[in-house]
Amino acid sequence: MKEVLSIYQTEILTTLLAIGALTITRYLSIKAIKKVGRLSDLNDIRTRLIIKYVAIGHGLLMISALLLIWGLNFREVGLVLSSVFAVIGVALFASWSILSNITAGVILFFSLPFKIGDRIRILDKELEGNNEFLIEDIRAYHVHLRNSNAELVTYPNNLFLQKAVTVLKPEVADTFEGDSQ
Repeated sequence: MKEVLSIYQTEILTTLLAIGALTITRYLSIKAIKKVGRLSDLNDIRTRLIIKYVAIGHGLLMISALLLIWGLNFREVGLVLSSVFAVIGVALFASWSILSNITAGVILFFSLPFKIGDRIRILDKELEGNNEFLIEDIRAYHVHLRNSNAELVTYPNNLFLQKAVTVLKPEVADTFEGDSQ
């Protein structure tokens, strides 16, 4: 056992340091996200979703760090990795829309242009009729909007970054409610 410890002493210490550092950064990141969510009065479900993304990112970073520390020979694994990345690349290209919606959801979380319960107007020619909505829920891929006819509309997150969205003042929102009666 002593021989193994003396041979791999550097790798073991570096592994412990990497695990410690990534655990601390994960904890601090999650704490910061919770604080942003609390200060911005964001939905708890939305905050947990962003925390899940950060946890997955830290997990992938941990795996990468451990592979580098323990000296994975990339020449031997290169063929396997290139094949895996080719398959993943095709799959990601096919689901680019999903990834762009997830990315837009993360951007919307941190930029805080609007929150659940806000009344908004979307300047989109493809939307029929009145383009004023109540935000009911903000999810990973889309936002649930309720129009003046009480119809539920799901609107992709990436379109919120591409289209002009206006948050209505409370007095404008009150007249919006009066129109639906």
